[in-house]
Amino acid sequence: MVPLSWYLILSAILFCLGVFGFLLKRNIITIFMSIELMLNAVNLSFVAFANYWKGHPAQLPAVVPLSGQVFVFFVMVVAAAEAAVGLAIIIAVFRTRETLNVDRVNLLKL
Repeated sequence: MVPLSWYLILSAILFCLGVFGFLLKRNIITIFMSIELMLNAVNLSFVAFANYWKGHPAQLPAVVPLSGQVFVFFVMVVAAAEAAVGLAIIIAVFRTRETLNVDRVNLLKL
């Protein structure tokens, strides 16, 4: 059985990669993928904790065993809505500005 700490370390590494991609990249698509990577890292943490608490119910008796999966479901719904709206905005920006570089996209100018 894989210990909980391994899942949390993997989740932290994925989240840090997402943050670095968000802060360092200049392409809107890459920034968008970095945000999705951060959301998936959080989902991994939720599922790992839910699985851990299912095996150790004495530590947290008030927690429903499926609460981690319920949180993951809500995060996935938000991610899907963000993906739909975000991609629509990215397509609109590309059609008007003909670039996906964050430095060149200035929506306040005509």
